[in-house]
This record gives sequence, C-alpha cells and structure tokens, in this order.
Amino acid sequence: QVQLVESGGGLVQPGGSLRLSCKASGNIFGINTMAWYRQAPGTERELVASVSSSGKTNYADAVKGRFTISGDIAKNTVDLRMNSLKLEDTAVYSCNVAAIFNNYWGQGTQVTVSS
Repeated sequence: QVQLVESGGGLVQPGGSLRLSCKASGNIFGINTMAWYRQAPGTERELVASVSSSGKTNYADAVKGRFTISGDIAKNTVDLRMNSLKLEDTAVYSCNVAAIFNNYWGQGTQVTVSS
C-alpha cells in the first residue's frame, strides 16, 4: 500500500516561512490532483492549495499570494511553500493525492505560528 510521507512542519514566528514536503512511498498511477489541506482545532478540514496533472493551481483565498504549491507527477511529490505566516495558519497540514483508482492521504504535520 502506497503511503504519503510528509515533512517540514514545525514552530515559526508570525511573518516567517516554512516549506512542507510530501512524497509517496511508491508509484501512484493516474494522478489527477495533488493538494494540501489543513485542519485547525475545532474546525473542519479545508483545502489550502491544489495542483492538477495539467499544472493548474488553486488556492484558498486566505493563502493567496503567500503560499505556493508545486507538484511533480513523475516523482509523486508535492510541496507547499508558506511565506508571511500568520497566527491563523496554525493547523495540522495533510497532503492528498487523488488518482484514478485511489485517494491517498498523508498522516499530517503540525504547523504552529506563534510569537
């Protein structure tokens, strides 16, 4: 069973930057979309950013201009570059790969923005 392994979370001050990385443990066939979601305590999981197999990107309004998603279909990796982090960006971030025959999720990585 292919798994998604995330890295790069941690504690950062407001205004700081972090880079999250997600890599599949094996090859995933037929990828349609690669994405990052987040969930803060007491809230529902929300889409942060996604990139399609054609390279089209989509961002939540709250992160536009601050976050950048990049995906490599061939390498089965998806990264999220987060700049100008705010307190409200604190959440567990999970990567997702939606493929023809399956939908994959990472285990989640904590991002905490605090002074």
